[in-house]
Amino acid sequence: MLKKLLVANRGEIAVRIIRAAKDLGIATVAVYSAADADALHVQLADESVNIGPPAAKKSYLSTEALLKAAADTRCDSVHPGYGFLAENADFSDAVKNAGLVFVGPSGDAIRLMGDKVSARVAAARAGVPVVPGSEGRVNGIESARAILEETGFPVMIKAAAGGGGRGIRIANSQAEFEQAFPQAEAEALAAFGDGGLYMEKVIGKARHIEVQVLADGTDAIHCYERECSLQRRRQKVWEEAPSCALSDALREELCASAIALAKAVHYSGAGTVEYLYDDEADRFYFIEMNTRIQVEHPVTEAITGIDLVAEMLRIAGGEKLRLKQSDIAVKGHAIEVRLCAEDPAKDFAPFPGKVDDLRIPGGPGVRFDSMLFSGYQVPPFYDSLLAKLIVHGDTREAAIDRLIRALGELQIGGLKTTKPLFVALAADPSVRAGEVHTRWLESWLTENAAALAN
Repeated sequence: MLKKLLVANRGEIAVRIIRAAKDLGIATVAVYSAADADALHVQLADESVNIGPPAAKKSYLSTEALLKAAADTRCDSVHPGYGFLAENADFSDAVKNAGLVFVGPSGDAIRLMGDKVSARVAAARAGVPVVPGSEGRVNGIESARAILEETGFPVMIKAAAGGGGRGIRIANSQAEFEQAFPQAEAEALAAFGDGGLYMEKVIGKARHIEVQVLADGTDAIHCYERECSLQRRRQKVWEEAPSCALSDALREELCASAIALAKAVHYSGAGTVEYLYDDEADRFYFIEMNTRIQVEHPVTEAITGIDLVAEMLRIAGGEKLRLKQSDIAVKGHAIEVRLCAEDPAKDFAPFPGKVDDLRIPGGPGVRFDSMLFSGYQVPPFYDSLLAKLIVHGDTREAAIDRLIRALGELQIGGLKTTKPLFVALAADPSVRAGEVHTRWLESWLTENAAALAN
């Protein structure tokens, strides 16, 4: 077992990792920028180290500063959380080369699955269905035009090194394609330092469904699926488990494909295999694999009773998988909503500020993951995520009702937050019926702007 862990992150995920490590008897070291000196993760860790100024590139994105902090505090391991350097293959390698354990997959696995084209090829070789499109990177616009004969319109042009919904353009016609392709190349190069592109057919009214896996490099298990179809600008805002759209037979097929891929790439740690599900054709297609713990992991924990972060730490410490697939069953339904410091009435403009009144919801089936406390000054330098409200119920309907109750209890004073969005969504008939897809929320926001004022 690991003995001393450097948590190379901030915010609610740093708090989450520290708590899991302490449950396992692992000492923890927090890192913080000058803007986070009073942050909750700093208060909860056994030790803390200032790693630089507020700018992320000089603190949380500085491999040199992180490794120095680990060496100075005699850590034996590093957990990257999500975001920042979590899916950076060079960081994984640097941690290993420093004689430390990286809590996550190898640099080689991150490179393979982090490049959307190589991941697509690996999935196809493992027998996992992929969206019709280019077999690999597109070699210039002439090659791209030839691929259009298979995909037709609309077509999605995607950055090979992209992530988080960035680096994507959709063309609905030949004229749009001719304009979008060079723009996508330039955008990909600027955003990721890699102008490589690939293409996929757009699946109309698709659902976003993903499978949580745990693997030890040899064996792999799944913890069933989550649905993340409610998205704004390709960013998830509401996640739930399990999906209400899948039959038992299709769920079994979907989860089996995720296991096949994890084994094929000798994956180690917690990972998520993401798919588009075509409701009309009743078919699923691989889109990518996230080689880290995900923001929405608590809904899987709620329905399975498995502490995914603790399992990551055990695997990183050299243990083989403790769980067998037959040990894992789904109990009830869980929903997570992402509470961000944004004003939904003003096109979700960022709204950093000081928390002057905090009331956290509780009771049966309610979990609140955050880094908040009364008097906390939310810094303007980082992602706007403040907290995650997770609810669990015997049925999906019961979970939504519990979400409404918990949102009614929640108070985050001094800030504008996305709470009004979830109050409105939880009451919407289409959401309650589960009749949504990845583009549904964008249309809903256009029609329901007035409902989002605090």
